[in-house]
Amino acid sequence: MKAIVVEKAGGPEVLQLKEVPKPKLRKGWSLIKVKGFGVNRSEIFTRQGYSPSVTFPRILGIEVVGLIEQTTDEKRLPVGQTVVSLMGEMGRDFDGSYAEYVLVPNHQIYPIETRLDWARLAAVPETYYTAFLAMKNLQLKAEDAVLVRGGTSGLGLAFLQLAKAKYPQMTVTATTRVLSKKSQLKKLGFTDIIEDRDGQLQTEQTYSKILELVGPATIMDSLGHLQPFGIVSSVGQLGGKWFLEDFDPIMALQNHKYLSTAYSGLVDEGTVEELFAFIDYYQLDVKPAGIHRLEDLPDIHRQMDDSHNLGKHVVLLEEAQNGTNISI
Repeated sequence: MKAIVVEKAGGPEVLQLKEVPKPKLRKGWSLIKVKGFGVNRSEIFTRQGYSPSVTFPRILGIEVVGLIEQTTDEKRLPVGQTVVSLMGEMGRDFDGSYAEYVLVPNHQIYPIETRLDWARLAAVPETYYTAFLAMKNLQLKAEDAVLVRGGTSGLGLAFLQLAKAKYPQMTVTATTRVLSKKSQLKKLGFTDIIEDRDGQLQTEQTYSKILELVGPATIMDSLGHLQPFGIVSSVGQLGGKWFLEDFDPIMALQNHKYLSTAYSGLVDEGTVEELFAFIDYYQLDVKPAGIHRLEDLPDIHRQMDDSHNLGKHVVLLEEAQNGTNISI
């Protein structure tokens, strides 16, 4: 099969298209014929060598959509079943979805029924699942004033779409370091755009709920813009900082402020089903920012390294490209 293999940590150039053996079926695992997958910033961190448990060579890719090719669970995962899988150390402890086939433990393969085509479906698993968890974690209400710190990310845009689907009149503000993206973000549905300059929000405005996607690098500043009894949900680490240092919870969380998280590593089938039911009920148009081929992955990583991307980029395998009618 064709796969993108990383032999050693490095820049986008280490993503090499190769012919490798198709994974062999083993007990408790099933083989998925990859139709598509989203590209994630965590895969960039792994490629750069920042995932301490990862050894090389490795095929990256923490999520996948496709069809069961070979199965060890014929009842739940019959051949031909449409499935998604995400997290569970795919692409880290074992080879992931940057390939034509991926072998995955049965317990982290989720059968689904969906109206979405492959391109839209490929944009869902990790990004929308995490955004859905964050929406629950923030305990959103229609009257909330919400800030998305890192609004240009795929996760930020997915959260916006989910929140606005349920609460169309909700005020949702985005932050960006690049103000040239302001008009695009407004068109996508954000109420207002705030500049994030050197980790400081260029506003005195406060918010009842803050989705923190930059992470420990800006959490303290976000808490300074949080209203009493408000919630900051720290979900991403776009700022490249992993830990919150010199944190005094008594001072930082005074005035009844709450700091929480929505951890997408804890995936369960019930929540996956709930997410797809939500997408179907509200008729969400899950539209990726770009559709690419397997051999395009070095260029996609390069764009993400340079922070030139806006939204979620997906890769479709050749046969899944047919019938896709999305205009990007």
